[in-house]
Amino acid sequence: METYQDKTKKIDIRVKDLIARMTLDEKLAQLGAVWTYELMEDRRFSAERARELLKEGIGHLSRAGVGTGLTPEEIAQFVNDVQKYLLENTRLGIPVLVHEECLNGFMARGATIFPQIIGMASTWEPELVARMSEVARKHMLAVGVRQGLSPVLDVARDPRWGRVEETFGEDPYLVATMGVAGVKGLQGEDISQGIISTLKHFVGYGKSEGGLNWAPADIPPRMLREVYLYPFERAIKEAGALSLMNAYHEIDGIPCGASVELLTRVLHDEWKFRGLVVSDYYAIESLQSYHRVAADAASAGKLALTAGIDAELPKTNCYGAPLKEQVEEGLIPIELVDRALARVLKVKFMLGLFEKPYVNPQGTARVFDLPEFRQLSLEAARKSMVLLKNEDSLLPLSKSLKTVAVIGPNADSRRNILGDYTYSAHVDITIMAAHAMK
Repeated sequence: METYQDKTKKIDIRVKDLIARMTLDEKLAQLGAVWTYELMEDRRFSAERARELLKEGIGHLSRAGVGTGLTPEEIAQFVNDVQKYLLENTRLGIPVLVHEECLNGFMARGATIFPQIIGMASTWEPELVARMSEVARKHMLAVGVRQGLSPVLDVARDPRWGRVEETFGEDPYLVATMGVAGVKGLQGEDISQGIISTLKHFVGYGKSEGGLNWAPADIPPRMLREVYLYPFERAIKEAGALSLMNAYHEIDGIPCGASVELLTRVLHDEWKFRGLVVSDYYAIESLQSYHRVAADAASAGKLALTAGIDAELPKTNCYGAPLKEQVEEGLIPIELVDRALARVLKVKFMLGLFEKPYVNPQGTARVFDLPEFRQLSLEAARKSMVLLKNEDSLLPLSKSLKTVAVIGPNADSRRNILGDYTYSAHVDITIMAAHAMK
């Protein structure tokens, strides 16, 4: 048994030992990702595709829930197949870290759905948010998905912004308090039995100009600290959040994904953050395609790695080969690669993935679609309701009424009531996109 395989050794020692054994290609593979569908054929794991895409291993597997459309049992089997391939067919046998959305419930077929997060904020009950996150944790553990892209800690200050419903609202204290509860519920008391919580979007994403998504944010330093950074700081220091995702936009001309000040000085030097930073989907590419601060994929990758982004999601485009060439040419010090790699490996060791990479597919029925989970969702929905106006004291309704007419586009639409950050919504979007491409 090698030192990195010995669970009795301290994690830092295991990380150091493993890094010392790795080639540059193996190191860079751990900083990248692959989509689940890229490893599938006829809704099953494809060893042939894996041989092409996982030659040196892989750090992250993107969207195993809604990204596959599989049942819980099928997701668990697919994740097992990927882990088995990596353990048996790569030189060092490093397991993959699988992630999925879980903002208001695990975003997968058969998982319990809770109210949109703006509704959960309206309950004023952090304990309810924690219980919701605990349900997501049980679902995700059962299928081998060990990183959740939640909670959203953006402070919403412009109602025109199209992602307000994903947030806990406009008050930084409420956002922070609910966020702390969400992290604790998701990660649990023992992270080896928990899900890595990913705080997003770092930072100030809800203050975009004109309420436009991705638009620049003009935030004075004091406001940045007291309003927008505050929820993240509390979630890290009070709840021990182990992952964080950068925001797409820029603050005072510097994209968040290229900000050394935010991703290294504040996060690691000041707050002593001990987890890993992942990019929002295609955010590193956007440094070239949108922000125009990078000439190409290689320079975008260098900017992001230098700033402190440890892993590129949802797939490897700017890391991998573009970084390898720059390391070999002396343009990027290997220490930067090893810094990011150490953070990725540390989390995998903390989760116990090296010791227990597999789950029991047949066991998913014991944790999905349980009556008590539905009851909790109903409780949350009732408590999230807000009465804006009671004209002429209409409520409560008279018991003498025999019939009530419910009128409007949502009157008989269960789908609309679910909101846009759910499994069914993403399926609808996929179908619409497919029709649009015909």
